[in-house]
Amino acid sequence: MANAIINVTNLRLRTFIGFNPDEREKKQDVVINLEIHYPAEQACETDQVEQALNYKVITKEVISLVEQGHFLLLEKLVAEILEVCHRHSSVNYAKARVDKPHALRFADSVSLTLDWAKN
Repeated sequence: MANAIINVTNLRLRTFIGFNPDEREKKQDVVINLEIHYPAEQACETDQVEQALNYKVITKEVISLVEQGHFLLLEKLVAEILEVCHRHSSVNYAKARVDKPHALRFADSVSLTLDWAKN
């Protein structure tokens, strides 16, 4: 069986993330990386669009979630992004990483990664 792995790399968005007063009032940059697995045997054999996972649909859902959301914790943001991914029935594994650039004074970013697998 062919297992396809889709990677969405460095999706740059802005959202309300954090619990400090200034973070609650001003959107911050986040950088999102997704890894989404699904069985692609049919798509490989038939070359039919309907047999493939539409990563554009998932990405648009993630963009909407992030840009309209308010999150205290990276954990909650990443968990909700993962939920968007695995809501699609053909997805059997997903991993999401969110970087919060400049969250620490001497670091490029702070990131959190969560993954999910279909049982």
